[in-house]
Amino acid sequence: MARRIDQVNQEMNELRELDHKLKVMVNLETGEGDEQFQGVGGSDPALLDPKKSIAKVDRELVRAMHRSLDNLNSDINSSKEDKAGLQEFLENQKMLLASTPSIWPAKGWLSSRFGYRKSPFTDKKEFHKGLDISTRKGSPIVASADGTVSFTGRDRGYGRVVIIRHGYGLKTKYAHLKKSLVKKGQYVKRGETIGLVGNSGRTTGSHLHYEVHLNGVPVNPLRYVLN
Repeated sequence: MARRIDQVNQEMNELRELDHKLKVMVNLETGEGDEQFQGVGGSDPALLDPKKSIAKVDRELVRAMHRSLDNLNSDINSSKEDKAGLQEFLENQKMLLASTPSIWPAKGWLSSRFGYRKSPFTDKKEFHKGLDISTRKGSPIVASADGTVSFTGRDRGYGRVVIIRHGYGLKTKYAHLKKSLVKKGQYVKRGETIGLVGNSGRTTGSHLHYEVHLNGVPVNPLRYVLN
């Protein structure tokens, strides 16, 4: 019996630790005495003598206690599986959020939005696949999400370009750079400086052309910006 109680106590402690980790992941503070699970109390198992204890109680009571411990053990295992699944889900969500382009890649003002517009070069209607952020030449450009640099170099009218793959079908493109500060294959974090604003390529002035692609299709970057 003492060994069974020891086992249950140990599993309850493991469950408390997992519960604490999950609360930390979702930014929930836990105060003292605010535990979801209460410990199995009683005498120090080291002081128990199973033979003497069993001799002093009715056999049916002992069997009932074993059944209760079995049920509790089953509940603990189910709770562990539920919490482990929740932990995996939260970790995946954290990775997805880190890989989602959710901040402005440069400080400035919008000089051209996503969608159809009149071309500044031909005056004809054209589809603009990103945002133009006008700012001073040499201003820093930051990665809008975690990811791996898949291209850095010149790309015809885009001039100097950096492309970052973020996973989950997401890709961002930063064009008309004065200078790239990253290399192909380099892993970058959200907010990390990847280049400097310039006017390379076909442009009317210093600005950053910024695109977000989802599964190979350009989408409105404003859908993702949170700040």
